[in-house]
Formats: sequence, C-alpha cells, structure tokens
Amino acid sequence: MQFGLFDNEHAHAGARDLALPGAAVSYQPGWLSADNATAIATRLKSQLQWHQDTIKLFGKLVKIPRLQVWYGDTNTVYSYSGLTLSPHPWQHDLKVLRDTLQAHTGGHFNSVLANWYRDGKDSMGLHSDDEPELGPQPLIASVTLGQPRPFAFVNKQTKARTTIVLEHGSLLLMQGDTQRLYQHGINKTTRQVGERINLTFRYVYPYSA
Repeated sequence: MQFGLFDNEHAHAGARDLALPGAAVSYQPGWLSADNATAIATRLKSQLQWHQDTIKLFGKLVKIPRLQVWYGDTNTVYSYSGLTLSPHPWQHDLKVLRDTLQAHTGGHFNSVLANWYRDGKDSMGLHSDDEPELGPQPLIASVTLGQPRPFAFVNKQTKARTTIVLEHGSLLLMQGDTQRLYQHGINKTTRQVGERINLTFRYVYPYSA
C-alpha cells in the first residue's frame, strides 16, 4: 500500500504552521493522495467496529452525534466524559497509517480514535484532549478522509476563534501546549454535506490494573 507521503516528493511543500499563540499546530493538505484517502475511507467504513456511544454531558447521559471506535495496543484504555474506551486490535489500514505517521513525525502512537461524521448533523463539541493518560504535552495526529469540514480552535483565555477547513487526505498535527491553551471542535451544519472519517492518533500511557 502506497501513501501520498511517499508517492509525491513535494508532499511536505504545502505544510504550514497555524498562527495560534502559544500552541504548536501544523496543517498539511494532500498528505495522502486523494485516491488513497478514498480507498482507505471505503475500507474503514466496512471493516471497523463502529458504534454510537453514550457520554455524560452536564450530568445527563446523551448519545454522541457521530459514530466512533477506539483501536490500539493492549492496555491503551482511554476515558473522557464518563466514557471508558478499551482498544480493539489494530486494523490493517490503521496500523499502516500509524507506522507511516511515526516515520513522518518522529513521534510514537499506540492508539487511534476513529470518528465517522455521517452528515452535517454529526459534530464534535469544543473540547481539549487533556486527559491525564495523554500526558502534559501530547502529540496528536489528525487525518481527515472525506468531506472537508471547518475545524475551530478557541483560545481558552481570550476566546479568540481560528477556523481551518480540514480537507480530504490532510494531516493536522497538534502538540506542545495546544491542548492546555485551546479547545477545538466541529460544528453542525444545515448544509447538505458528505461523510467524513477522522482519525486521531495519539500516545496513551498504558493502563495497568
């Protein structure tokens, strides 16, 4: 399997840093070629163990507005909003992407959260990936497959908002103090939009019973 990182010698040329004071965020469109990104998305839709989880929000249990599933190494248990996710064993495409990202970034990833946004009604509320098991300055690699959607960063102190459209086959890297200083999310939209799969690769400090 070939990825755009390797079949396009100029793949790094489009990478740019976002102007987010105190944060470390870079965006690279076309990290995967369009054909590869489409093929991977098609396989992930049919091969991953998708489900709609329930979380606790303002003291109430609600279904999250998207499908999701957690994959990773053994003992990479992840918890947020009262929900605890135990990993499924690595699916082939996810493992290849993980290995490619490690070579590309020099970081280490032992897990991935896959989210399937089926239409404009599916969304992700503003949040920070700042759970203790991610460590104080996590490196998170976000790969987008499918419909481009606006992705917002909001400064926790100033409330300044910065929005970037995450495109098909793109890679967004968040690291340093990004999670401490900013929230991020994807709004609902009334527009007719297509499906989008987002993969956020991360390192979770392994759980020990």
